[in-house]
Amino acid sequence: MGLTIGIDVGGSTTKIIGINGGQILSPMFIKAIDPITSLFGAFGKYIYDNEINLEEVEQVVLTGVGSAYVDGNLYGLPTKKVDEFLANGLGACYGSNLENLIVVSMGTGTSFVLVNENGIEHTGGLGIGGGTLQGLSQLLLKTNDIHKLSELASQGNIENVNLKIKDICNMALPGLPLEATASLLGKVTSNTSDADIAIGLIYMVLQTIGASAVLSALNTPIKDFVLIGNLTQLPQCKTIFSYMENIYHVKFHIPSHAEYRTAIGAALANINKIV
Repeated sequence: MGLTIGIDVGGSTTKIIGINGGQILSPMFIKAIDPITSLFGAFGKYIYDNEINLEEVEQVVLTGVGSAYVDGNLYGLPTKKVDEFLANGLGACYGSNLENLIVVSMGTGTSFVLVNENGIEHTGGLGIGGGTLQGLSQLLLKTNDIHKLSELASQGNIENVNLKIKDICNMALPGLPLEATASLLGKVTSNTSDADIAIGLIYMVLQTIGASAVLSALNTPIKDFVLIGNLTQLPQCKTIFSYMENIYHVKFHIPSHAEYRTAIGAALANINKIV
């Protein structure tokens, strides 16, 4: 089988990867003002940077909300589309030994995809994600740059922002240790520093996503959650989800190339002859 290119087309960003002989080739991320500009910019740059001849490409597979804007073949190459939630499931499982899990796709918003012996199924989501973080950061800190927010947050102290059980009670509650969060942003005052606000916003969004993911698995045997999407690249992500593992007694996995897993899943859908 020749080169399969998977492309995840968002509203203004495109992620592109190639898979050849089971190997992931040169993941690439491109941002532009609209889906079409982003898609064609990403594809052209990917082909050029990797010195790929179009004849080497066996299949192009598109997914993501922006793929709806594309009709026909890309540059005359055989082009398919695959459902984004199917791509999430396939991409999240790639290279893992997990059989029963929930994919937590953290993009502009968040979606949950159940993967088990019955297949891959979108089970819901919430309108909280990177878009929320950008919007609140713009309102409170006058920037919607996630990298600047994360850098500022690295100087903050979450103990100054979140109200914990230990702040209101001198003993642990059933199922809730003293370090558990009682109220996100519950300690914020008019004197709270920008750095503390930044770390508080990141904790608020990621803890809400994590708690919602765990709730989505209630009454099931699932204890494994695979995190994918751009928010996995926040330096604070591992710390926050490790903390939540101890609270909820589950496992949050952040795979390699986590931000590209939907594009990987799109390519795999073709390679595995699912589409």
